[in-house]
Amino acid sequence: MFYDAYEMQRSWLAGASQLANLSANWLNSPANPLSYSSMGPIVAASLDVFAHASAPRGKPAFNLFDTPIDGKLVPVREEIVLRKPFGQLKHFQRDGAPEGQPKLLIVAPMSGHYATLLRGTVERLLPGHEVFITDWRDAKLVPLGEGSFDLDDYVDYLIEFLEAIGPGAHVLAVCQPSVPALAATALMNADRHPARPKTLTLMGGPIDTREAPTAVNTLATQRPHAWFQQNVIATVPRIYPGGGRKVYPGFLQLAGFMTMNLGSHLVSHWEMFKHLVVGDDESADATGDFYAEYRAVCDMTAEFYLQTVDAVFQRHLLPKGEFMHRGRPVDVAAITDTALLAIEGERDDISGLGQTKAALKLATDLPAAKKKYHLAREVGHYGIFNGRKWRERIAPVVENWIAANR
Repeated sequence: MFYDAYEMQRSWLAGASQLANLSANWLNSPANPLSYSSMGPIVAASLDVFAHASAPRGKPAFNLFDTPIDGKLVPVREEIVLRKPFGQLKHFQRDGAPEGQPKLLIVAPMSGHYATLLRGTVERLLPGHEVFITDWRDAKLVPLGEGSFDLDDYVDYLIEFLEAIGPGAHVLAVCQPSVPALAATALMNADRHPARPKTLTLMGGPIDTREAPTAVNTLATQRPHAWFQQNVIATVPRIYPGGGRKVYPGFLQLAGFMTMNLGSHLVSHWEMFKHLVVGDDESADATGDFYAEYRAVCDMTAEFYLQTVDAVFQRHLLPKGEFMHRGRPVDVAAITDTALLAIEGERDDISGLGQTKAALKLATDLPAAKKKYHLAREVGHYGIFNGRKWRERIAPVVENWIAANR
């Protein structure tokens, strides 16, 4: 019932957001005498912040229309290479790009946000790579007739996506998909699959959450599995195509992340308010753009979420050598020719230090020359794959690793 209650609240806030937005525009209008008063800009800024915070969010667009290659802008267009019920393989086609650039599959998290959360990741790597991305679908929009989606299906999807891309591809997995990406790579190496990736870069992923547990990890271990089934799983309302499907709602995931760093989020909105009062729209827009993306959330299937909590965060099956894929053991030691790069942020409060690096220890039969670890100093979780430090300090490490293992 709480999903239905959320929908009622969301509908009410949508109307309130529209009203607040209209009122803010009216107060800021040069034709309104109140806009010249001392209180006018303050009230308008307050309404503007409220309108932005309460507005409903749909699936954002990537809006990547061109990329610089060899000193000139090359048009970029999106194309769907493979469409599946719970996600699609998206390709950023660059018209006129040089032949032979590395093919790179970016595996986006299925963790409440859309793949567009990695817009900055894609944008930075586009000039030198043929980029593909996993574009996961909002589970509430998938009809029950399309079946279920769990961690095993996630691994299958990644293998199918790599088959669609073809041999010689590279993989970059950000956060949560590090586990299924590592599992898929291990299975493909064991089978000598022709489409097994040349390199696998893991960024801030929960390979072994026993290392430096964070608040997210502690929550998972302190609660019994039944608690998650009873308290965070909801049924999609019938107003959606996936009505009746059991899901972990995106709005609950967002609430958890916002609560973890509530102080910093409040400060950000206070700064946004101050920028609007003094007319610094550019700074206010930068904060607004971030939160427009951050608050755009989607649901994930209950079976995927619960299996991930159990296998990754509670029983630690992959680092213990007990992870199974459709009844088959997954042995990370089977990775013998896919070069591994593990990247961690020094200030990551979601995946603690050592959790991603654990992948290098598990790949016992991979030569040392094909393993690399990079610690991003003074970088938090989101700074690993977005922002200035990603563009200037971390992306070159990824690019050099790919270039050295083509």
